[in-house]
Amino acid sequence: MTDDLDHRLLALLRQNGRRTVSDLAAAMGVSRATVRARMGRKERDGEITGYTVVLRADTVHAPVRGVMLVEVEGRAADKVVEALRGFPEVSTIHTTNGKWDLLVEIAAGSLPSLDGVLRRIRMVQGITASETNLLLATPYASNAGAYGTSLIS
Repeated sequence: MTDDLDHRLLALLRQNGRRTVSDLAAAMGVSRATVRARMGRKERDGEITGYTVVLRADTVHAPVRGVMLVEVEGRAADKVVEALRGFPEVSTIHTTNGKWDLLVEIAAGSLPSLDGVLRRIRMVQGITASETNLLLATPYASNAGAYGTSLIS
């Protein structure tokens, strides 16, 4: 069960996953033992799956980022997802509702590289349509790393 204290803890960790237990306890007005216990429970329950560094996209070797909306034929979603997981440029795959079945986050080193990735993805058996949008900037991300996003070098 998640309460207000858990929500505050997770919000602080989203802002800076490297904060010390002492710092978190002071910010929350609770003991270090309380913070350790809650973090341990969140880790055991699988709600916290890891701690990571979040890099600004233009500081890594994949400054061109985009999202690709993908329509999948019939019941081919599992096979398409498995195929997309094999692309090193694909950082995250989300299932969605509506016209598009998948939202795929992609990172590449240049526009021509991204074009090549998009061409290869469109050839995956089971993909019937797609639409791609470039990500120009990320002025705010409240859940940095929450979806396991990693940029490719």
